[in-house]
Amino acid sequence: MKIILISLDTLRASRLSGYGYGKPTSPYLDRIASRGVLFERAYAADIPTEVAHTGIFTGKIGLTTGVVSHGSSLTSLPKDTPWLPNLLRASGFTTAAVDNLYQLKEWFARGYRYYINSAGGKRWIDGRTVNSLAMPWIEQHKDESFFLFLHYWDAHTPYLPPDSYVPEFYPAGRDPFDPANRSMERAYNHAAYPFFKHHHYDLVGPVTDSAYYDALYDAEIRYLDDRLQELDEHLERLGIAEDTLLVLFGDHGESLTEHEIYWDHCGLYEPTVHVPLIMRWPGRIPAGRRVPGFVQQVDLLPTILEAVRSEQPPGIDAAKLREPEGLDGRSLWDAIGGRSNGTQERIMLSECAWQAARGIRTERYKYIRTYDAGPFRRPPCELYDLHADPEETANLADALPDVAARFERELEEWVAGKLAGREDPMKLQLKAAGLPFRRRIEQILLTAGLTWEAWSADPRRERFDLAALHRS
Repeated sequence: MKIILISLDTLRASRLSGYGYGKPTSPYLDRIASRGVLFERAYAADIPTEVAHTGIFTGKIGLTTGVVSHGSSLTSLPKDTPWLPNLLRASGFTTAAVDNLYQLKEWFARGYRYYINSAGGKRWIDGRTVNSLAMPWIEQHKDESFFLFLHYWDAHTPYLPPDSYVPEFYPAGRDPFDPANRSMERAYNHAAYPFFKHHHYDLVGPVTDSAYYDALYDAEIRYLDDRLQELDEHLERLGIAEDTLLVLFGDHGESLTEHEIYWDHCGLYEPTVHVPLIMRWPGRIPAGRRVPGFVQQVDLLPTILEAVRSEQPPGIDAAKLREPEGLDGRSLWDAIGGRSNGTQERIMLSECAWQAARGIRTERYKYIRTYDAGPFRRPPCELYDLHADPEETANLADALPDVAARFERELEEWVAGKLAGREDPMKLQLKAAGLPFRRRIEQILLTAGLTWEAWSADPRRERFDLAALHRS
């Protein structure tokens, strides 16, 4: 038995053709889904990358593990915390990863016999690099039962797809650098601009057309789709595709100017928390199945453990793969088999990086409670009727105070129940160190002789005021 778990970093579900997008971003992912199962409402309960992946490999949400923030020096994960690669390796699987999250936190390398760091001299990691490291390893270990984790970053900023991929998504004859187009002004004048200038905008050039960035994101997805096809065809050539449980997921999505979030993944809105989840396992997963109900990323650990127990692969001690205590995730196999519509009636949401907030996503409503808005301007409470307002544009918190109050109580009771007397790690982070990503902006502002307080309080950050940042 082979298990390949693939993280498609920053991949937004609604930008895939298999999830209803009208442009051909993901033909091969669609093909994989047609031979397996696609989860229509998969959610990242914790965002962004660090907390999402910690949840996937523990089967526990951030409030359970204490890991709720991204890039914070305050967080740690006890070494006795059950961890998916550890569990599989102890049962007899050969474990490997092509990944670079170890550079973020040490626990992401736990449990691997082979950890292949994909980071190189570039500021971004190309899917072709991931394949060049993964495919030889697969060939060398094709006769073993293995677990392989692959982390693709192509849909993450900076969007730098090969030029040949862009024309399919950007109109011919349109100039992305046309000085008469002012649609980028809001992004360039946003309080988070200093960070993205350095890490994204400077690498793409003086773009004036915001639609060009959207096209670059689509082109990156299409490029990623081709890399996944290369990988899958490699499995076919080696004759192991039929024996491979393939799991592909987005760790979080991406906002493309919605809610004044410019090509980034913060905010508990649908573009960032609704993620793709696709699984294929020939002969075990029915082809073409679509699961309509709510599921979440922490469901993956119990799902994979149950798959191994049911398969009983030779040389693997499946009895060692009992579910750890205290999991928040639930196995997806009932949903895959059509015996349920999903694993959750509602999704509890959390973030603590650019901003700190928690939320609740139900069939009809989204409720968001913001504790620190960071570089954004957010009301303390937001309530959206997603049936009437799927774009989350009309905040009903004042118009429906009883509904908002009910959700606020539910959120408070849920948090208190999860903490069971422990200190809230989000409040600890805000009290002891503040938002981790605020520090990133502060460091860049200092190079231009500016302070966070002056920058964030200025209601007009016109581009001529940013001359020093452009020169820095």
